[in-house]
Amino acid sequence: MTGQQGHTDIFIADATDRTRGLQAILAEFDLSVLSGAAVALKANFNSDDPFPASTHPDMLRGIAGAVMDEGPAHLTLAERSGMGVTRAVLENRGVFSLAKKLGFSVVVLDEIERNRWQEIQAPELHWQRGFFISSIFTRADRVIQTCCLKTHRYGGHFTMSLKNSVGLVAKRVPGLDYDFMGELHGSPHQRKMIAEINRFYSTDLVLMDATEGFATGGPDKGNLIRPGVIIGGRDRVAIDAAGVALLRSSGTSHDVSEGTIFSLEQIARAAELGIGVPSADRIRLVPLDAPSEPVAEKIQAQLDNKG
Repeated sequence: MTGQQGHTDIFIADATDRTRGLQAILAEFDLSVLSGAAVALKANFNSDDPFPASTHPDMLRGIAGAVMDEGPAHLTLAERSGMGVTRAVLENRGVFSLAKKLGFSVVVLDEIERNRWQEIQAPELHWQRGFFISSIFTRADRVIQTCCLKTHRYGGHFTMSLKNSVGLVAKRVPGLDYDFMGELHGSPHQRKMIAEINRFYSTDLVLMDATEGFATGGPDKGNLIRPGVIIGGRDRVAIDAAGVALLRSSGTSHDVSEGTIFSLEQIARAAELGIGVPSADRIRLVPLDAPSEPVAEKIQAQLDNKG
């Protein structure tokens, strides 16, 4: 939520008990707006690896359950895995079985027809041929995203809320012989291209599971850290800035540590496009319990020092 002075609130909750931490974050938002709405959910199932490489089952269960309790018109989780066969990843991670149990839908984006993709062409994009984004997210009444806390060794530098959006963009679309992900991962503008995806859909709630994370390596494996919190807000730029600050406080890669947080290309380009707050001093951290206060202090110190 954004305050009168243009600040955005980023909530932090202790997640020693993940379900309780998630509930504390969700209590800060008016979930009644989900009633009767078409809700799209983007989780993190890039590969068939356990948390923190992928969304934790308890996190997905808690989010989907909270949405379904509000009586949406429908809840749709859509995904494209970058490091595995999406359907197999979702099957192995228990997504289909959970969807059947709770009553939401799952869409494997690799398998959809071209008319379910929205083509994006816009001036000043760093994408040579534009890109295609899932219309599930551009047409939804409400969008919820849940991401993990990770570095990214394949050129993204870090993968949190902004980078998670790559999974709702097509690698290929039927009838068009072009590899959009090949372009992305081979481009010197990769991090700017990641940010640009986020311009074309909105988020109503972003939840970062930072109970654990990868401080180096990533996105599928790396040096494990245990911050022990869940971070929530509406602003993808602020969420990622807080996540980067948390990685820096734990000791992370050179690419993530170098310069100010808002000079990192994903964040700088996203802020330039108006996707979120333009600077670190517009982020207001709100710890929701005593155990999360020291974590908030670590994040705030990084934002104050090199935000």
